[in-house]
Amino acid sequence: MHFPLHPDTPAQGKSLQELFAGRGYDIAKMQAQMRARMAAEGLPYGERKMTYNSRLAQELGKWADTQPGGGAIHDALFRAYFVDGKNIGDLPVLVEIAESVGLSAVKAREVLEKRTFESAVDADWDKARAYGVTGVPTFVAGQQGVVGAQPYEVLERLVTEARKT
Repeated sequence: MHFPLHPDTPAQGKSLQELFAGRGYDIAKMQAQMRARMAAEGLPYGERKMTYNSRLAQELGKWADTQPGGGAIHDALFRAYFVDGKNIGDLPVLVEIAESVGLSAVKAREVLEKRTFESAVDADWDKARAYGVTGVPTFVAGQQGVVGAQPYEVLERLVTEARKT
């Protein structure tokens, strides 16, 4: 399910400084914590300075899920955004990512230009709002959930508690 994280972000993106201005966040500390969590799981995490509108990437992901081998797009989008700092709201970048995982560049461009999966992502956003999702990732098991990148132990506890109900 997709979620509208910062849907008002303009096409050119926003710096993290601008995004979190006046909210009292220590961006360097937040990134260090995230980098440590990612490293503990053997996952890469770059020095991201910008945030970009992920709407088109979500639509591309919905389409890719309908294609043989398309599930690989999700890891590629993660790497492009969180490791390489690419603008995943930019159509040529998204087409390049699709092609890099073996999907048709022509079809990917067509899907994005025609917004073929716009209503499917709208439905996901509606469902996320109905569930009360406030951030990503959100993990739900049973009647409980946790928001944000969490250590394995927190997720294990969530599942264990859900089994009891």
